[in-house]
Amino acid sequence: MTILINNLERNLPDNGVTIVHYSIALEQDGISKRNNGTINFTPDSEAEGYTPFDDLTETQVAGWVEAELDIPAIEASLQAKIDEDLTPTKASGMPWSVE
Repeated sequence: MTILINNLERNLPDNGVTIVHYSIALEQDGISKRNNGTINFTPDSEAEGYTPFDDLTETQVAGWVEAELDIPAIEASLQAKIDEDLTPTKASGMPWSVE
C-alpha cells in the first residue's frame, strides 16, 4: 500500500495547507487499485511543530493523511477489488453474443 500526495492547496498569507489531495494505491500480481480523496485541514502557524510549506515533505504530508483515515479499511477494500479481478465471482453479458 502506498499513499501518494497528488496536490496541496494552501493559504497564501501564511502558506498553511488547507486541502490535501491524495491517492492510496495497492498493487498485487500486476493489478493496481486506487482510492482517491481530499482531506481538509485548518493550519495554525503558531502551533508547535508547524512546518512551513516550503519545508514540507511528501512523507510528512502522507503521515497527515494516514492519521486522518482508516487505512486498514481502505486497504481491505482495495484488496477485495484486486481479489475480484484475480478470481472473478461475477460476470455480465448475454449468452447469444458469445462467439
